[in-house]
Amino acid sequence: MSSPNTPLDLTLDGGTLTARLVDFPSVSGDEQALADAVEAALRAYPHLTVDRHGNNVVARTDLGRAERILLAGHLDTVPIADNLPSHVEGDLLYGCGTSDMKSGVAVQLRLAATLPEPNRDLTFVFYDCEEVEAHRNGLGHLAAEHPDWLAADFAVLLEPSGATVEGGCQGTMRAQIRLTGVRAHSARSWLGDNAIHHAAEVLGRLARYQPRRVEIDGLEYREGLNAVRIDGGVAGNVIPDECVVTVNFRFAPDRSEADAEKHVREVFEGYEVTVTDSAPGALPGLAQPAAQAFLAATGGVARAKFGWTDVARFSAFGVPAVNYGPGEPNLAHKRDEHCSLSAVTETEQRLRAWLTS
Repeated sequence: MSSPNTPLDLTLDGGTLTARLVDFPSVSGDEQALADAVEAALRAYPHLTVDRHGNNVVARTDLGRAERILLAGHLDTVPIADNLPSHVEGDLLYGCGTSDMKSGVAVQLRLAATLPEPNRDLTFVFYDCEEVEAHRNGLGHLAAEHPDWLAADFAVLLEPSGATVEGGCQGTMRAQIRLTGVRAHSARSWLGDNAIHHAAEVLGRLARYQPRRVEIDGLEYREGLNAVRIDGGVAGNVIPDECVVTVNFRFAPDRSEADAEKHVREVFEGYEVTVTDSAPGALPGLAQPAAQAFLAATGGVARAKFGWTDVARFSAFGVPAVNYGPGEPNLAHKRDEHCSLSAVTETEQRLRAWLTS
């Protein structure tokens, strides 16, 4: 595996560079060595201005172009699952972080190094702690401490998307439905009121729930409201007096967090509802001129992003953003995580054509 003393060679082809990055362990919270290597590699190119905040590295061109495009990717991975070092089988590169998202980071680094005269000014953002709690997210820290570094007309997050444009992202909200009863000995259950049994109506409402589908910028987003956890019970001989059903609402980006909460409370009217966490969605912004040009350069096809990504952070401060990366989202975090080497090449070629034509 690559060591902290191994420099990154950005002249390597995208697939080989991906393998080098994958072999450079960077589990969330332990990205410093890789951030050091990324910073050092980028500082070797005089057409880039390079800044750093913590383990977040930002490189920019300043050519006075009419538009600025931001390309972002996170350096961290989930914990290693006996899947390092990387290895190649045919067109597939296996290893922790291949899809999520060191193949996307490799594309960023290749473009940063080899496009001294792009047709738009470029900002490249490499950040830490995406795979863990939101308050640790490096992109959030940059937005709070150096918002000017993130100014752009359009952003591309190179999260795994199967080399297909995925517009915006869903919002997500978790809430707890608390059910109460009366505790009693199970041998004399008629003296109590079983809180777990009251969950039947909550689950019934979920079973009858008809999720909304909504079209935004030509993309169809599908919502979902589902139980993801049930907690209840005291002992094997006790009628429980409390049960909590946790639900997760994945909502289309035309809803605000306030709208989403209102909807959840309407669905569970009559029950005690506590929202425990939420994150807004992001509109795709595909009507923007930069987005239209990007779509044309990448095949003219886009689909809605099912799930939450950091495009929501860009949307929150007024930068339309899409997901577009070579990794496969369904392979992220798996023990046999892998990516297609040809997809890495294709993604780089398409982005290069867009930024030079």
